[in-house]
Amino acid sequence: MLQIDIDRTERIATLTLDRPDKRNALSLELMERLECALADIGRRRDVAVVILGANGSVFSSGHDLGELVDRSVRDYQQVFDQCTELMSTIQRIPQPVIAMVRGVATAAGCQLVATCDLAFADEGGSFGTPGVKIGLFCSTPMVAVSRAIGRKRALQLLLTGERIDARTAAEWGLINAVVPAAELEDHTRQIARQIVRASPAVVGIGKRTFYAQIDMDQHAAYDHTRDVMTMNAMMADAREGITAFLDKREPHWAEA
Repeated sequence: MLQIDIDRTERIATLTLDRPDKRNALSLELMERLECALADIGRRRDVAVVILGANGSVFSSGHDLGELVDRSVRDYQQVFDQCTELMSTIQRIPQPVIAMVRGVATAAGCQLVATCDLAFADEGGSFGTPGVKIGLFCSTPMVAVSRAIGRKRALQLLLTGERIDARTAAEWGLINAVVPAAELEDHTRQIARQIVRASPAVVGIGKRTFYAQIDMDQHAAYDHTRDVMTMNAMMADAREGITAFLDKREPHWAEA
């Protein structure tokens, strides 16, 4: 259901959705397992980056629709609460989370891609929020999707239910880039390795600050980031990084 591989040499954790026969649908159990795995990684010092992938030809088709028929209000709330907690955990942990998308990502699967800090897809990738076609509007996916691509484009996906291809998704800002299928894993790991070279403590500060300021007005955002940058400048890794740059050598992070 969920494969977890931690490469301690490269300090990269790979989480792989493994329900290909169910189009990697996000069942309640799968969301719980994925959220727990991410929360655990968030507490680890030997992991600097997370790659989220999937087995099969579909990255994720969204919620498991079998869990959304003839259930109680409490059952529905449990599913959507767990989905919200999963998405929040992705952005709350200090490690950047990179979606590596092969194939289709729809509904909550598209939400998952939009929520990740970075995302790369192969040329066969496609994305959409088709809930309107089956009478269940993609209301929770719209939160992440609209913040990634803006109002008009998000509403186009939400109201028509049609999918966009990977190149359009990149142009709209839903993903970072489109990569040939044979190169997707190498490209994603190359980006992960670039991040690993930085101070993990500083990357964590940067990620947390990014999400804190993104919805602030400009004045409040500058006040907040000024305070964070002042604190960051006092850290040992900032002193080491600046000194290493001036000395033309590689830094040795105290927090690694």
